[in-house]
Amino acid sequence: MTDVLTARRSVPRTTRPGLVLAAVFVVVAAIAAAFPTLLASADPNLTDPASPFAEPGVDHLFGTDNLGRDVFARVVHGARFSLLIGVGATVLAVVIGTALGIAAALGPRVVRATLLRGIDIAMAFPDLLLTLLVIAVLGPGPLNTLIAVALGMVPRFARVVRAQALPVAGAGYVTSAIALGTPRLRIVRLHILPNTVRPLLAVATVGVGTAIISVAALSFLGLGVKPPDAEWGVMLAQGREFLRLAWWISIFPGLAVAATVVSITVLGRALQRRNSEV
Repeated sequence: MTDVLTARRSVPRTTRPGLVLAAVFVVVAAIAAAFPTLLASADPNLTDPASPFAEPGVDHLFGTDNLGRDVFARVVHGARFSLLIGVGATVLAVVIGTALGIAAALGPRVVRATLLRGIDIAMAFPDLLLTLLVIAVLGPGPLNTLIAVALGMVPRFARVVRAQALPVAGAGYVTSAIALGTPRLRIVRLHILPNTVRPLLAVATVGVGTAIISVAALSFLGLGVKPPDAEWGVMLAQGREFLRLAWWISIFPGLAVAATVVSITVLGRALQRRNSEV
């Protein structure tokens, strides 16, 4: 019995089928975002008035929309906007959130109190609501969408970094370094940042999924990427009018969003579990 339990413990988590499938799908989605023509050579914006609402088949794997555009090509090319904006927004949010979190942990008392109160207030609102407020000010467009989604996620990363930085900032070797006049930036670089990388990476991985949902939601509402650009949220919005007539126009981009977010979340949760075990 003991040998069986030991064997089970020795099996690495990365061998789980769900985790492997998630990793494979994320790799395929990344290839679609970086090199869409490798998976779909057709022009995603090329219209064909002779074949609107063609059902999924050999000629058109995911069918065509009301303008005769190939849905498969649009789904593949749509990954470029959804994934790149989602990843870019997460990276920007991590950078800003890390700076604010460290300042909230190591800054002067007034700065710490102000930032902490601001983070708490921002955390009381859903990410998407903050994103909508920002996009209402900036206006639609890919770049503005990236900025809005990033600013909506900043509070969560600032909170994570602050929580990780506080115990390190109170450690004896750090207080001694401060007393000896060691520059704060050097302390941050040598002691604070190394202790925040692992948990921040796990949270950021899950955050990419949240960012992709926000990007699709903004585009669906007409506040993000605009037609005729192929983006999953745009395709969902355009296909809802024909859901009974041509279900594939909305279903396939919806599945792309769901599968991508679930796969990224699975990988993020795996990183969080591994981080908690270390």
